[in-house]
Amino acid sequence: MENKQLLNKLNRLGYPLVETTDGFDVNETLAEVVKTNNGRYWEGFPILLANAAKEEEFEYRKVEGFLKKKEEKENLKQLFLLSLALYKLNNLHFDWPSSYGRSALEPEEKDKVRVFKNHLLKSTEFLVAGRRFSSERVKKTFQRYFTLESEEVKNISAKQEDLSLEFALSQVFSPKQKDLFLKKLKGEILTKTEREYFSRTVRKKTAALANSELHHLAQKVLQN
Repeated sequence: MENKQLLNKLNRLGYPLVETTDGFDVNETLAEVVKTNNGRYWEGFPILLANAAKEEEFEYRKVEGFLKKKEEKENLKQLFLLSLALYKLNNLHFDWPSSYGRSALEPEEKDKVRVFKNHLLKSTEFLVAGRRFSSERVKKTFQRYFTLESEEVKNISAKQEDLSLEFALSQVFSPKQKDLFLKKLKGEILTKTEREYFSRTVRKKTAALANSELHHLAQKVLQN
């Protein structure tokens, strides 16, 4: 039987399987996913990680803290490195150092990312934390999610956005914030609570994104 509470949490982290519930700890949720040893959940881990990283309370070490067994901690690392390989494959920028707690990967970790990426490129099966993964399933799961996420944006804009822009939108805004951003973009009427939340949170992020000088500085940082 499926863990309904965990499924609800996964939906909040962008892996929509069932309806959502309010209130959850992103770090504990990722740890719960690792402990399930469930292939379906693990295939969606890159999506969960990408969305969890948007939350200010997300920290890799906190996720690790919920895992008591050495094997579980190693499984978390393997799934994390798989996620990095998938992001690299799709040319997506993921600001992992701040969440991982180290300034750089160890040499053997970099090698593992390269191995995972090569398997994904060649569409071959490979092992992650002792479980056999299908490259095609992992890639399709990831790409299908961000394709679905971009539908509303594509309906509003005549310009067809690529996967990087879709990913960037999901990186900047939480699911709730993105909903309000899109509602405002479409000119829909917001409730009093939505207006207050938009003004308090979403407007500030949007204003920062619209700052041309910040955009210029961000490009320079990424080029260094």
